[in-house]
Amino acid sequence: MGVPAFFRWLSRKYPSVIVECIEQRPVDVDGQLVYVDSSLPNPNGLEFDNLYLDMNGIIHPCTHPEDKPPPKDEDEMMVAIFECIDRLFRIVRPRKVLYMAIDGVAPRAKMNQQRSRRFRASKETQEKIEEVARIRSELEVKGAYLPPERPKEAHFDSNCITPGTPFMDRLSKCLHYYIHDRLNSDPGWKGIKVILSDANVPGEGEHKIMDYIRRQRAQPDHDPNTQHVLCGADADLIMLGLATHEPNFTIIREEFKPNKPRPCDVCGQLGHEMKECTGSSPDAALVRSDPAFGNQDSFIFVRLNVLREYLEKELQMPNLPFPYDFERALDDWVFMCFFVGNDFLPHLPSLEIREGAVDRLVNLYKKCVYKTKGWITDSGDVNLDRVQVIMDELGRVEDEIFKRRHQNEVSFKAREKAKKQQKINFQLLEDTQFAPRALGGGPKTVQNARQEAAEIRRAGMQAVANREEEESGRSRKRSATQAGLDDDDDKHDEVRLWEEGFKERYYESKFEVDKNNLEFRYRVALQYVRGLCWVLRYYYQGCASWKWYFPYHYAPFASDFVNISGLSTKFEKGTKPFRPLEQLMGVFPAASSQHVPQPWAKLMSDPSSPIIDFYPIDFKIDLNGKKFAWQGVALLPFVDEARLFKALEPYYEDLSQAEIKRNIRGHDRLYVSTGNQSYEFLLGLYQAAGAELKKLIESDQRYPYRSEGVRGDVLLSADDVIIGGQLSSPVVGLAPVLDNRVLCVRYQDPDYPEEFIFPARRLRGATEPARVLKPGDLSQQENRNWRPQIGMVRSHTVANLEMAGHRMLGHHLPRDNTYSSVPPPQHNRSQSFGPRRGGYVPHQEFNNQGYGRSGYQSNRGNQDRSGNQDRFGNQERFGNQERSGNQGRFGNQERSGNQERSGNQERFGHQDRSNSQNRYGNNQGYSSHQNPRFNNSNQGYSSTNQNQRGGNQNQGGWRPHGPNRYQGNSSWR
Repeated sequence: MGVPAFFRWLSRKYPSVIVECIEQRPVDVDGQLVYVDSSLPNPNGLEFDNLYLDMNGIIHPCTHPEDKPPPKDEDEMMVAIFECIDRLFRIVRPRKVLYMAIDGVAPRAKMNQQRSRRFRASKETQEKIEEVARIRSELEVKGAYLPPERPKEAHFDSNCITPGTPFMDRLSKCLHYYIHDRLNSDPGWKGIKVILSDANVPGEGEHKIMDYIRRQRAQPDHDPNTQHVLCGADADLIMLGLATHEPNFTIIREEFKPNKPRPCDVCGQLGHEMKECTGSSPDAALVRSDPAFGNQDSFIFVRLNVLREYLEKELQMPNLPFPYDFERALDDWVFMCFFVGNDFLPHLPSLEIREGAVDRLVNLYKKCVYKTKGWITDSGDVNLDRVQVIMDELGRVEDEIFKRRHQNEVSFKAREKAKKQQKINFQLLEDTQFAPRALGGGPKTVQNARQEAAEIRRAGMQAVANREEEESGRSRKRSATQAGLDDDDDKHDEVRLWEEGFKERYYESKFEVDKNNLEFRYRVALQYVRGLCWVLRYYYQGCASWKWYFPYHYAPFASDFVNISGLSTKFEKGTKPFRPLEQLMGVFPAASSQHVPQPWAKLMSDPSSPIIDFYPIDFKIDLNGKKFAWQGVALLPFVDEARLFKALEPYYEDLSQAEIKRNIRGHDRLYVSTGNQSYEFLLGLYQAAGAELKKLIESDQRYPYRSEGVRGDVLLSADDVIIGGQLSSPVVGLAPVLDNRVLCVRYQDPDYPEEFIFPARRLRGATEPARVLKPGDLSQQENRNWRPQIGMVRSHTVANLEMAGHRMLGHHLPRDNTYSSVPPPQHNRSQSFGPRRGGYVPHQEFNNQGYGRSGYQSNRGNQDRSGNQDRFGNQERFGNQERSGNQGRFGNQERSGNQERSGNQERFGHQDRSNSQNRYGNNQGYSSHQNPRFNNSNQGYSSTNQNQRGGNQNQGGWRPHGPNRYQGNSSWR
């Protein structure tokens, strides 16, 4: 969804939602990679039923990766896609259904965003090609070595990842082969059903998946406790998952790692940007990175059941004048997030996710619910009377939001300016006796004090001169533009939202209408409200209209939402999506015309074309207050659907048979192998068809289908490979499928009446997952370090303690009263601390994974505070923890190393205690000049407390002074 930084905000506000996937990676045996058997139990401790893949999130990074050289051809791209699916399958290990959904033709509301993205991509690609050519020519003049320039035809145009292109047609054929290969050969795939929804099936990938889930859960025999896993990186998947109200819904996505190194576009090497390139060596040019996707990247689970726990606490509203229903409140929260941004509407100017817009809206919402005495939404329908109340409240604080935003920007720029000045001051001291030195490095020897002082003075004078010249340049820019710019990077802001009269300036500048045209403002606001209703229905019921779209580039202000309660939220029924080739003409720039049929491509470049205005060569990007071009608004003309179809009509007869096939609206395909219970039923359909097979395929004869929680209709398919037959590989270098045992049919979801409403409720019989959060974790003030459950299940085994660890804990953390002298356990060599409080629990071990509050970095080690008692076990005070690598009183500590208070680590940890016969090594206690805190051998450590806390001295005890500090056998008995 179009909400930049939404996932970052979510993971910081609700940190326990994120857990790291446990993945069993392949093992290299004699140069051959041996992959794990995915039919074995899931190492994450939880068995999943259905895995849904939003394929475009896989296709894009596999075909044009950002952090490695691109694949050399389409064959390598296909192999990379296969490897990525294999990896995700081995992590999740679904036991019932694998659903692969590729983006088909999108609703018109989304096509406008797709059009903007593709025009931008084409423009940026052309600019990059020109920049690379310029840098190469400069380096060649200097005599630098450069790898051969890639031929123009070798360049991969990412715009081809659009329904209707030859590339997408080939991808569908390759996935058809891949599914047959895995179902025939991989034991983890046997018994599952695979559904492939390719680019010829209309709809966005994630919404095709959601439509499938909605229609299945509306069936009377649906299992309400199905374990769903959805793969994708878009933020809207979180909203879609919550909208299902399924109790067990998890999202798997690649872990985001900022500032990944990217290969240079000139020489292809890592470590520098294109502008810094100085060429490469012939040997380096021969080295290529493995093009496979995600080999070194980790995946994470986003647990929506835990997010529901957080939201259940946050959305509590005591003493409501009507019964409280968390499921309804959750739907309202999803609706609130649409105001901050989505793929179909521009976000309101006063709402920025980085400024806490969601929290502000939720607070306003909770106050307004008491006034409106009811919920805002109901299974995809919106109560506009209640929305009006929230918009009125937001409109009252809109002015203050803009002023505060401007103040924050001014403060930020002042801080950045101070940092630059500080950097300049440090640079003046470099290579002088006043430069900062490493601890223990000693001062720099001054050879000529007068000469060095003169050099420092000259450097300071030069810096002042440079600054004065820079400031004068800025002054000239300010006088030239007649505006008070904050720095030389800013553009002239005509609107100035923080000043009076911003509304009039906004509509005059952005919409080019008279500033006093109030009727136009009202019209824009009404269209925006209709857009919000369309988006909510799209998320909960499916596409309300394939034709509707928001006809403006900018959003209105919250205070412009007046008298919206009477607005009709009905949409035209019976609309149909574009066909794939028609969509290409609606979203492609002229630079991508090679992907459309040749007769149609002329319409994109011929000056006499009746639709030539749809394809501008250049266009304006309005930054709209943002810093980067990708954040701006591409001011492209909207496509007139009627004009487009009229211009294409004479050219349909010129399409080839392959192009006609790419232009049809297709069906999903269902694949099963011999291990599935519906195999015999489907095999019987083909056997019964006999000589009438082709006729039945052409007539679209439908057969009811019901198997292991999947209902719908199936149709015989011309793509089916006969049992025992062969399927050749469309990818060079891959072996064909021999002795096929897989059946393929077309599949259609269950049909429902047009007026049917899918209820947005928990299904009867749904079992609530075990609670993960505790009351303290639900408080923002107390939620800084503690992690209640850091794996998918509580009992996962990763960390344990040996006997030495148990002795250390039992010895140095005294037990209460009479049990203080009980020796450590002797009956088990390896113990671990379980999730209960008090003592230890034999054979109880669990996951060591978790994420810190800032983002989601790993908490390698034991959990914070959970498990056993607060002072030992899996706790906040030791183990690898959130606050710093290894902290607390035990383990590798934050203050470890060679420190003031002792030669070795401060208390315990991996210390330099060698050359002793005991299990801990020498110098187990503190080596400070203080009396011992304990007198037992190898137990004491010094403190400011001069009293002896007990224990019997022995001759092998610790000595504070003297050469014979270690006498006798210091092992603990």
